[in-house]
Amino acid sequence: MPRGTRLDAPGTLHHVMVRGIEGSDIFTDNDDRQHFVFRLGMLAKATGTTIYAWALMTNHAHILLKSGDAGLSSFMRKLLTGYASEFNRKYKRGGHLFQNRYKSIVCEEETYLLKLVSYIHLNPLRAGLVDSIDELDHYRWSGHAVLMKQIKHDWQERDAVLRRFGKKKEDARVAYRRYVEEESKTGQQPELTGGGLIRSTGGWSVVKSLRKRGEKQFSDERILGSSEFVREILSQADETIKALVFVAGLREKAAEEVTQRCEEAGIMVQALQAGSKRRECTDLRKELAEKFVLEYGLTYAEAARLLGVSTSAVNQICRRRIGLKNN
Repeated sequence: MPRGTRLDAPGTLHHVMVRGIEGSDIFTDNDDRQHFVFRLGMLAKATGTTIYAWALMTNHAHILLKSGDAGLSSFMRKLLTGYASEFNRKYKRGGHLFQNRYKSIVCEEETYLLKLVSYIHLNPLRAGLVDSIDELDHYRWSGHAVLMKQIKHDWQERDAVLRRFGKKKEDARVAYRRYVEEESKTGQQPELTGGGLIRSTGGWSVVKSLRKRGEKQFSDERILGSSEFVREILSQADETIKALVFVAGLREKAAEEVTQRCEEAGIMVQALQAGSKRRECTDLRKELAEKFVLEYGLTYAEAARLLGVSTSAVNQICRRRIGLKNN
């Protein structure tokens, strides 16, 4: 699948995720973490990039930022290239450190800023790097400790976050802490990092209802927000970006479902997509082909690529299923 063009207008809120290549660690010790944080702060100041939240894990990192005049791509290139060069020099290694492309999602600020701040700052707790919210308050490698006034980074935008919880800073900090604790009970919240359609419409039941009525909602896996927000962002983009609506979120959801259903059935994804004739593979392939075409609205060719069969095979599966339902 060709890569989508980035939505990179200055002043846009982005949730950025960077990961080590093939899941490898990008932080080995606290000196590595300190170097990354130093570069993050230095570049934020130099480029006018606003950092609202961040968290360093072991093999990945999250950043919530509003891009400066140079845009997101320039900022991330300088951040990651500089860090990777120093990391490779230190550990006498060569080649890529990060996955070829970091993931960035344009976010609707009014609706999602606080959700994303808490989601990002809770990552160390959910990953077991700290054992409690109390420990998280003092965790050096997350912006949560900055908001809790336990560490100081003058490049992190604290006031814009705390103002949303109250006029007086100390009262606001208490309210923020209470909010994070409540959000810690909500689970992983994959909707904050996945494809755009389900987020824009409110769930797959709504998606299916809209499809039955012949209505399409604007969505894109790179945008987190309402359908109206997606439409507005895309209206400001070039024609290439404008074309990437609706099906993009469906395609990503379908790919995720292939992986999930294979795991549940004890089937290797490679076996399914290589055309295995085992009964469990053929049964699952038929079920998913029908779902992807008749429910998600993918083309026969798109479903065929995901399932490792020919376009004509998907066509026959769907025609056969439709015929059975009509009898």
